[in-house]
Amino acid sequence: MMDPLVLSVVVLWIVVVALGVCVLALSRQIGILYERVAPMGALMMDHGPKVGEQAPPVAVNTWEGQGLTIGGAAAKSTLLFFLSPTCPVCKKLLPIIRSVQAREGRWLNVVLASDGDRTEHAAFRDKYQLADFPYVLSQPLGMTYKIAKLPYCILLDAKGFVRAKGLVNSREQVESLMTAYESGIASVQEHIDRQLLAIEAQPEKG
Repeated sequence: MMDPLVLSVVVLWIVVVALGVCVLALSRQIGILYERVAPMGALMMDHGPKVGEQAPPVAVNTWEGQGLTIGGAAAKSTLLFFLSPTCPVCKKLLPIIRSVQAREGRWLNVVLASDGDRTEHAAFRDKYQLADFPYVLSQPLGMTYKIAKLPYCILLDAKGFVRAKGLVNSREQVESLMTAYESGIASVQEHIDRQLLAIEAQPEKG
């Protein structure tokens, strides 16, 4: 008769091996699911100027005190990135925003926008080396666009029209704003709606 201690060890090893197999199977299924699911675009909140509308011009001052008008005609398109020194996701996205500015700078200006205590922002701006961006502290700007959650991006074209906007939490969501600009589709929801309308418009095969 097998010793109870040896038997318990054997049973435990069988359980460990079974759990390992289950973990591998789940990992494989998660990988397959990730490949099949397209990245989610920026989540658009239906507040403030809508996509396709002209944004009201807002006069602000940059960190250095230079006057700047957000909205209206400009030499380039503008990406407004609303952030906060206390927002961890905002900090995570800063390298992505910097890469967007470097890659798209030919046609796009990135403006960092927030409000609050200047001293706190000074430390934040220095720590993350943001001196190469226009940095704006303006409560009226946030109120104009009805910014309730962060981080939030708004893409304005050179004529001052809102081309895309949304709550962003990842590189894919930031990039989706550029895709919206290029394709003329404001959001993932609009893309899905267009696809459904196209399917409905197709003649039935008899």
